[in-house]
Amino acid sequence: MKSRKIGLHQFMAVPAFALYAVFFIYPLLKGIGLCFTDWDGIKAAHFVGLRNFIDFFHDQRALSDIRTTVLFTLGSAPLLNIVGLVYALLMNSEFRGKSIARMCIYMPAIISPLIMGYIWYFLLQPGRGFLYHFFDGLGHPEWFGNWMGNYKSALLVIVLVNVWQYAGMTMVIYLAGLQGISRDLYEAARIDGARWVDGFLHVTLPLLGPSIRINVITNIIGSLSVFDIVMSLTGGGPGYQTETLSIYIMRMCYGSKTGYSVAVAIILFLIVLIPVAASSWLMRKKEED
Repeated sequence: MKSRKIGLHQFMAVPAFALYAVFFIYPLLKGIGLCFTDWDGIKAAHFVGLRNFIDFFHDQRALSDIRTTVLFTLGSAPLLNIVGLVYALLMNSEFRGKSIARMCIYMPAIISPLIMGYIWYFLLQPGRGFLYHFFDGLGHPEWFGNWMGNYKSALLVIVLVNVWQYAGMTMVIYLAGLQGISRDLYEAARIDGARWVDGFLHVTLPLLGPSIRINVITNIIGSLSVFDIVMSLTGGGPGYQTETLSIYIMRMCYGSKTGYSVAVAIILFLIVLIPVAASSWLMRKKEED
């Protein structure tokens, strides 16, 4: 009887494993094979060894894209967690209109990032955007500059728009974790003379460990692979200064450098894998301690 149950469980796992193999394992193995070729997407591929990887690390545009992607992640991922946690703490308290506030905070997350980027693009256009006309109506059009024409300000705008859109998604995960914490723990801490800060540091944060791990990992992955919001807001400009690795991969692929773009995709996969694995290991070790 026991062997039958094991066999049934294994059989039920076959469809899931088949989908995983078709949509992840096979493309990954295929990509590893193509990254060592000069395939242009049409003609026959020829083995070129490590030339694609060597060319990548000698391409100043590619190295600049790595810097932009990492800087975006360093700004976006921490802010998403901080803002999401603040939202969750506020939404976990009692006040009138809480349901409407939750809806307003989460609403941007259900909108396509491409559409959201175009909305903000039309808001921020110099000389004709909504904000320009707003300041012009106040009699001070000079207060509104070309925020997309400078690398630092453009990158800052991209980070803030991304945080504004996805902080609600981070909030939902933190809120679920907060609602799973028993109120008795806070009451016990209050009886022992603990302040709100002490309760937050020694009760809330430790018990939010699983939620923090999920949000940190998903935000790192999402930030390092960002594409839509940058493509719609700046198109990678000015020049290629705000271009990310995801956009670079797409442009190389459509530029008849498919084998090269696959090699860059493998590099991006490793760039994502390293911080995700490191943060997951560090947080798991801290929870065990």
